[in-house]
Amino acid sequence: MADILIKTDSHYKVNRGRIRKLIENFLGERKVRHKVEVSLSVVGDRQMKKLNNDYRKLDMTTDVLSFPLSPMESGTVFVDAPDNILRLGDIVISYPQVIESASEEDKLVDDKIDELIIHGLKHLLGQHHE
Repeated sequence: MADILIKTDSHYKVNRGRIRKLIENFLGERKVRHKVEVSLSVVGDRQMKKLNNDYRKLDMTTDVLSFPLSPMESGTVFVDAPDNILRLGDIVISYPQVIESASEEDKLVDDKIDELIIHGLKHLLGQHHE
């Protein structure tokens, strides 16, 4: 069972039911059996640029950032929390970047959001770029 916390500004419309199902399916496919908590924030470019500047020292916006609760290396094991809830961390998506990328790639906005959430979840589970 996943507790999925979704925060968006009112002018960034997302399909919360679709997002919850996507995350639950993704975690189920990876055989995550614990109670899990994941946070998703949908923000504008100004906020995403600030996050990039604060945490990555990059003065630019990006489409997605992930903030694992605890840094994981591939192949390591999660430690059980006292309340038995596995808190993976936070995913942040820039809605304006989603719109731009979806248009450039000729994709639906919801499909692009799904792609970025999966990308963020992989990072939260310890999978990183080369």
